[in-house]
Amino acid sequence: MNVTALSEIERARFNMVEQQIRPWDVLDVQVLQALFEVRRERFVPAPMQGLAFSDVELPLILNSVDTRETMLTPKVEARLAQELQLKPTDCVLEIGTGSGYQAALLARLAQQVTSIEVDSRLAAFAVSNLQRNQVENVTVETGDAHSGWGTTEYDAILLTGSVPTVPDALKYQLAIGGRLVAVVGQAPVMTACRITRTSAASFETTSLFDTVIKPLRGTTVTHFKF
Repeated sequence: MNVTALSEIERARFNMVEQQIRPWDVLDVQVLQALFEVRRERFVPAPMQGLAFSDVELPLILNSVDTRETMLTPKVEARLAQELQLKPTDCVLEIGTGSGYQAALLARLAQQVTSIEVDSRLAAFAVSNLQRNQVENVTVETGDAHSGWGTTEYDAILLTGSVPTVPDALKYQLAIGGRLVAVVGQAPVMTACRITRTSAASFETTSLFDTVIKPLRGTTVTHFKF
């Protein structure tokens, strides 16, 4: 890639951050740095790469097959990452891997990310993207995790699809002090919320912002680990 093309990409990335993401109250320095370091265009399906920095949801079309899933808009991805309030020592559970870009962002902010994807085609696409971009602290697994995943407790949990309500099983996978961020409700009314586990049996919910995103898929498939 020549210098001119490279500079155009970096200008587009800068504009994405300054014109879309900062105005959406994403001001955390570590999150903003991650947005520059994780190359979003490298996680976008080839036919969509020209729109990698656009303020639109991008369809995840793999080898001409529409998975019926999308990448969230950059500003929503960034805001969700910020609202998890991640620390470098945190272990994170992400439900809904998609292209792997959100997991890569979280991996820059946390110690380890376990990401669960119900669609094996998307899981394979995400693994390829993560490996190609040398993201080594993300484990992708395939299965249905909308009602929990294993017995491990996590410092943070992110749902990348909306849910009518947050299942109790997911809340109880938070460590004490852990945060879960999810978009809750049904179209056209949905609210991003952060649920913090304050004690063994107590949770505190904070409403964050209104948005509408696709529902989290809850179809059970065979589980395997890459």
